[in-house]
Amino acid sequence: MSILSRYTQYLQYEKRLSPNTLLAYGKDLEQFDLFLSLQGFEDGIHKSDTGIIRFWVVSLLESGISARSTHRKISSLRRFFRYCLQNGLCSENPVDGLVLPKLEKRLPVFVDEEAMRILFEDIEFPVGFRGCRDRLVLELFYGTGIRLSELINLKVEDFDLSGGLIKVTGKGGKDRIIPFPKEMHDVFIEYESMKLGEFGEYNKGYLILTDAGKSVYPKFVYRLVNMYLSYVTTVSKKSPHILRHSFATHLLNRGADLNAIKELLGHANLSATQVYTHTSFDKLKRVFQQAHPRA
Repeated sequence: MSILSRYTQYLQYEKRLSPNTLLAYGKDLEQFDLFLSLQGFEDGIHKSDTGIIRFWVVSLLESGISARSTHRKISSLRRFFRYCLQNGLCSENPVDGLVLPKLEKRLPVFVDEEAMRILFEDIEFPVGFRGCRDRLVLELFYGTGIRLSELINLKVEDFDLSGGLIKVTGKGGKDRIIPFPKEMHDVFIEYESMKLGEFGEYNKGYLILTDAGKSVYPKFVYRLVNMYLSYVTTVSKKSPHILRHSFATHLLNRGADLNAIKELLGHANLSATQVYTHTSFDKLKRVFQQAHPRA
């Protein structure tokens, strides 16, 4: 078995990474392995050094790959060489001494509160199972801040209706408990009733189903969210992740503690959550208007 195959199994079964993350890491490493072959490097990917990795970075940038994508690929390599170090396959991590191109800070895009109010109060959803399902999907994203993969894998039994809580399995197979808005209680009950009437006991394990009664998939959910957000906002990206950004930003604007938001989002460290502090202009504006004598 090749070292890349062993590493993939390690990520899948020991680190329990999501299928999408596994696929991304695998593509990055395969691309670097192919680059080594084209350069006539035959000692094995785990024997590569800082110089040849730097050469790969230059070739990526010259081919039009963005600095952000290049950083992601090098991050994949860094993690691979950590594994090699732990298993005695190399004596140092060649990525540690690498200088990478600077990244521009990207602020999270979000939908404003008024647009979200219009979405849930003024937009008419289709009658029946489809409309109820669509509303529940949007309520889940905006009401709990969960990720796309987390929504797809939600089971009916993950809902604690009496406690107003849902159990979510996040990155690395880590579970977290999230409260959901009280408005979602009735939407959930109506949806489950509609689903039972539409499909009976078929595929009752997964919460969100397609029009054909099958488990939803990423493109299906993305199209659903994109369609409804296009009714209420002109932001360039209209994805499930935008609703996650909106969830976090609106909580922060209304005074929620940053550590609490971190736990709700399932972030491993606070630095990932702190990006939302740069987007809370509404809160800053209110503080200014209330406190400054000439505001």
